[in-house]
Amino acid sequence: MVHINRRINGYILVLVFCFFAFATFACKAKTPEASDGKEVKGAAKGAQRPVPVTADIAVQKNIPIEINAIGNIESYATVSIKARVNGELQGVHFTEGQEVSKGKLLFTIDPRPFQAAVNEALARLEKDKALFSKTEDDYRRYENLMQRGSISREQFDQVRANLSALKATIQADEAVVENARVQLGYTSIYSPISGRTGNLLIDQGNMIKANDDNKSFVVIEQLQPIYVSFTAPEANLYEIMNRFNRERLSVTVLPEGSKAVPEKGNLSFFDNSVDSKTGTIRLKGTFKNQNKRLWPGQFVNVVLTLGDLKDVVTVPSQAVQNGANGPYVFTITPGNKVEYKPVSAGISYNGETVIEKGLLAGEKIVTDGHLRLTPGASVEITDGVKPGNNNIKKAGKEVAS
Repeated sequence: MVHINRRINGYILVLVFCFFAFATFACKAKTPEASDGKEVKGAAKGAQRPVPVTADIAVQKNIPIEINAIGNIESYATVSIKARVNGELQGVHFTEGQEVSKGKLLFTIDPRPFQAAVNEALARLEKDKALFSKTEDDYRRYENLMQRGSISREQFDQVRANLSALKATIQADEAVVENARVQLGYTSIYSPISGRTGNLLIDQGNMIKANDDNKSFVVIEQLQPIYVSFTAPEANLYEIMNRFNRERLSVTVLPEGSKAVPEKGNLSFFDNSVDSKTGTIRLKGTFKNQNKRLWPGQFVNVVLTLGDLKDVVTVPSQAVQNGANGPYVFTITPGNKVEYKPVSAGISYNGETVIEKGLLAGEKIVTDGHLRLTPGASVEITDGVKPGNNNIKKAGKEVAS
């Protein structure tokens, strides 16, 4: 009896052990299924979650055709003042850096030697005029005598020759007087242009040598109007020439680092040859420079406007992405799905890019958030907030509304 009870207890222990083993195995087998189910559901839910993007609308407008370059300011005229006669510099009638008008007296060279030369030439002229008057009287008398036969033909011809010689002498004397007066006039040096004077390169009291190539008194720069010189690629030469012959081309400049309003002028010159070393053509724009903001030697940003592209489709430049097959954009359908559209991109202007082909005006396009997009993905247009950026964009608000 005791033996039977022991066997029954053993069977019960075995059954209990098997029950617990089976329960543990069932739990372990169930747990992965439940876990996998949750992960699949979570993945499906994540795949269906819309991608946040910012958006804008393709618009149709006119875009200016522009050539951008770095230019250099050149004075409209530059004059180096030099002496044309020798002498002592007696007076300087301006200060360095002064604005002078055309015809203003700048320098005076000692005029006394030249005034003396004028007086001497005038005295010689008066003397020869007196002799000429006497010879005229002799000519009339000899002419009467010649007609009566009182003198020979030879004597009359001599008097007539003397009269002609004195007449030529008077003309020479007048030329000498005029030259002396011109030399006297050179002792007063006037400004040939209106402009701004530079450094004074010689002081009062120095002896001046005429036409000294190595010695200028001062350099005057004309600032109004003024030139801006720049270059453009030779590929644009035909377009520039064609439009230059038909209309005025606008040139806009902005000095480096300046935040002021740009200066506007007109294209006035293009060179007669292309630089073979750089493949560019030199151009010049003329500016009134009323506020004298442009200064000779200054470097400026130059924009040459050749006209407008009429009624072209434009999008924000950041909307255009580059892929293996070229540029493309993502458009947003009414159901907030994205479509992949290859496009042909043209010029860019002021943060906008011209779409020559592949997009119509009015289509809604993605401007930010491209990295997480695939064709057909659902998107959520944020309230102008770019992913990872807190900057607000008004255009995004308009699209979202």
